[in-house]
Amino acid sequence: MTSLNFIDSSIIVIYLIITMGVGLIMTRKASQSLDNYYLGGRSLPWYMLGMAGMANWFDLTGTMIITSFLYMLGPKGLFIEFRGGAVLILAFLICYTGKWHRRSGCMTGAEWIAYRFGTGTEAKWMRFFKAFMTVVATVGMLAYLIRGTSLFVGMFIPMSPVMVTAGIVAFCTLYTMMAGFYGVVLTDLVQGAIVLIACVVVSVIAFNLVPSMDALAEVALSVTGNSTWTSSMPKWQTEMPAGYEMYQSLILFAAFYLMRNIIGGMGTGDESRYFGAKSDRDCALQSMLQGVTVAFRWPMMMGFAILGLFLVDQLLPTGNKSMEATAIVKTYHPDIEQGFWHELTTGIINSPEAYDPAMVQGLENTLGEEWQKRLPIVGYNGSVNPEQILPAVLLNSIPTGLRGLLIVAMLAAMMSTLTGEVNKTSAQVVKDIYQNSLRPKAKNRELILVAYISTAAIVAGSFWMGISAKSINSLWGWIIMSLTAGGLAPYVLRLYWWRCNAWGQIGGTVLGGIGAVTQRIIAPEMSELYQFGLMTGLSFAGTIGFSYMTAPTPMPILRNFYRTTRPFGWWGPLKADTEPGLLKKWQAEHRNDIISVPFVMTAQVTIFLMPMQIMIKSYSAFFMTLPIFIFAVVGTYWFWWRNLPPKNDPGTDRADPLAQIHE
Repeated sequence: MTSLNFIDSSIIVIYLIITMGVGLIMTRKASQSLDNYYLGGRSLPWYMLGMAGMANWFDLTGTMIITSFLYMLGPKGLFIEFRGGAVLILAFLICYTGKWHRRSGCMTGAEWIAYRFGTGTEAKWMRFFKAFMTVVATVGMLAYLIRGTSLFVGMFIPMSPVMVTAGIVAFCTLYTMMAGFYGVVLTDLVQGAIVLIACVVVSVIAFNLVPSMDALAEVALSVTGNSTWTSSMPKWQTEMPAGYEMYQSLILFAAFYLMRNIIGGMGTGDESRYFGAKSDRDCALQSMLQGVTVAFRWPMMMGFAILGLFLVDQLLPTGNKSMEATAIVKTYHPDIEQGFWHELTTGIINSPEAYDPAMVQGLENTLGEEWQKRLPIVGYNGSVNPEQILPAVLLNSIPTGLRGLLIVAMLAAMMSTLTGEVNKTSAQVVKDIYQNSLRPKAKNRELILVAYISTAAIVAGSFWMGISAKSINSLWGWIIMSLTAGGLAPYVLRLYWWRCNAWGQIGGTVLGGIGAVTQRIIAPEMSELYQFGLMTGLSFAGTIGFSYMTAPTPMPILRNFYRTTRPFGWWGPLKADTEPGLLKKWQAEHRNDIISVPFVMTAQVTIFLMPMQIMIKSYSAFFMTLPIFIFAVVGTYWFWWRNLPPKNDPGTDRADPLAQIHE
């Protein structure tokens, strides 16, 4: 197996040393208070928060899974990633949900519960359950991240992928403990710059490799069997390889994923970078920067997919070889589970003398003398494992030195996501479980210690779940279409419906959460469409039912929330209690916010699609997409940009989250 040389390894080691140095420097500042540790003192500029948001969404595992779909489908792979990878929820964050949450003055999403529902017994329980379910969701998200990391590092380091991943995760955990939100944002800024450089480099390499769209289509047909690889439009029936047959009805899945993102996007915004923003205007600007910079990800991933087509065409010109190799391994290891397939094949590659000589000889006879270079991309189902395309390209198709830089970019993407998610979730453990429910009089030193312990515990649980998962795609599908879908109703209705109360939040959260976890245990193979329908239905039934069965939130609390957040929706009693001139002003803002969403979302999808069309030299498709993009940009400018608060009056002041207590 080809491993990293001294130059590539040195680049990676230097990067890790510099990163840890930043963590040590920021430790003292971060530990001054919880506000400093989790929100950077609410003083960070919008461009740093925007780059942190981009880096947080630009994760390694997501890049690998999206690359796999682009490798299998071409530009149409974008439509599968409507489920989450295309970050369509960004349109709502840009237009209004980010600023709504910033106005609360809260530190965490669960603390926001007290702002919205008060501090009664039921609200305290809701705050606890909200924080607990966030921990569960984060463990699932980080498990997905860790699973992808193990697949990635196994290509480059001749050791157990599980052990190497454990070392990397421990490094990231230690950094997050020390640096807090200051370090997360500062490192994200540097890592984001590295990632953007990598995007440009990979895109240029791949573009220069494509002789023409027709020539690329021939290679894609030979390697993937997809006869419409260069087409940008999805079809009702799309050719999919073994293990991915469920996505054949691509248009249907794309529509469901779009609906899921519209529903989910309406409830977004309870993130550190919005709670920590200095103004409404900064919320909008940081979100816009996230959208523009994350667009660089798509031509890079298409570049990896293109390089993957040529690499597989070179290494495995016929699919039968891959199927034969899989059959040989399973003959000698019949009980191997899909989740541990990569661990097994990595062991065979790195230490063939430790395995049955007949099996090793069979692999060499089937795959040739370079069998150790070819086996890593052989999948459990007998076809090429698309989730291994990205690391295989880095190892075999990128020159020395540049390879080290790109691996650093991928590790930087992984670190940004892990540190950001852990920091956000640890904040809820400390503020909303420990301090709120267990030790309300705990001092700063004690709370920082709890932050350290909770960070380590969250990562440990995620690691265990991640290394045993079948694939990164199965984990991602469950997280998006089951686990988070189980919390959609309480997440959304709290912002738009005055009658939604804390008991309704508890009912929807618990019912949807239990349903998602139970489904993962007893029916892990359930279709994503059924997962979404079932868990969303449970969460809405629980939220609406429990809200109507219990008393509404006290009016002083609702009044404080409504007057400071200024949301739209079903707020009849609060609207009637608002001065007509003020209400008219708010309604004008609401109208522009709502109209802006489809324009922003269309601009977002087309700005992802157009660079990929250029990458594969499908210029006719590009010029068909361009007018749609221009129309969306004009609409965005007219309804959103023109109505942003000016620099000298950047938006509303923050609320006092507990002001209603004093009324």
